[in-house]
Amino acid sequence: MTLEIDESVTHRPTVSVVIPVYNASEYIGKSVSSVLSQTFQDYELIVVNDGSEDSAELGNALAPYRDRIRYLQQENRGVSSARNAALDVAKGAFYAQLDADDEWKPNYLQSQLEFLEQHPDVDLVYPNAEVFTDDSSGYLEFRELCPSEGPASFENLVRQKCIVMTSVTARMDAIRKTGRFDESLVSCEDFDFWLRFSKLGGRIGYHREILVRYRRRSNSLSSDRGRMIANLLRVFAKATAFDLSASERIALEEETERMEASLNVFEGKRALAAKDVDKAIEHLSAANSYLHSRKLTWVVWALRHSPLAARWALNLRRWSSLRSEKTFLAGLD
Repeated sequence: MTLEIDESVTHRPTVSVVIPVYNASEYIGKSVSSVLSQTFQDYELIVVNDGSEDSAELGNALAPYRDRIRYLQQENRGVSSARNAALDVAKGAFYAQLDADDEWKPNYLQSQLEFLEQHPDVDLVYPNAEVFTDDSSGYLEFRELCPSEGPASFENLVRQKCIVMTSVTARMDAIRKTGRFDESLVSCEDFDFWLRFSKLGGRIGYHREILVRYRRRSNSLSSDRGRMIANLLRVFAKATAFDLSASERIALEEETERMEASLNVFEGKRALAAKDVDKAIEHLSAANSYLHSRKLTWVVWALRHSPLAARWALNLRRWSSLRSEKTFLAGLD
């Protein structure tokens, strides 16, 4: 891998801010500008171009800021690799990450660092955010989609009682103790890292102040629910290797079963859309062995006896009652 580094930082900053970029030239200017507009200014900003197809446009968008950022370029290896590359050169005592299509409020760093100063027992903190789309006039709060209640323990992360907002700030020594982002995961790499972070002794906190503008794009990785759930199941499988308490192991087993059912519902819908009735029956029957849904029982019966009637009745937007995944997936870009 060829890595080009634009070194412009000579002092040790308080915070290393990391923005991985892949095909986000239309958004990166606002993202970078939101960092440079922070009320707290002792930071380095590391932007990693992960082999973007729009590298020329990205370069043009970053040109006005090049004297204020560290710019890394690498072949396309995924967001985990991009974050790892930034961590390899980061100098800050704290770590903060921002996605290339999101933006910080001007007081993001100040508020996050004040929280960590006031809570010395917390190693990583995430805030609230306003969630919006490019064509929306309003927004929802991240907490409305992805709640956090109680301590952000390993078990509560697994059970999705606490869902970590991707734009976190953490003590760098705790990040380095956790290791590297898993480059074999194409999604859910954050969730995998937070689970390891927690099991290795890192304490996670959160608050309800809205400090981030969190953009939801239809072409983001999380828009492919099947791939997202499959990677989530890989993360659960990895987590079984930890030294788990009885309740943590039960939580993993139960959530694995629930997400396997969710994946089967998704694959059943996809098979039905492709007019593969046999495959749809196979997946939906497997899902229903966990869900025990009367509606799903009827759908499977109808597919066996009257596929055309079942396809007519199976408007996908009417399946909300069958979703076995929570809004947790909304937080896993």
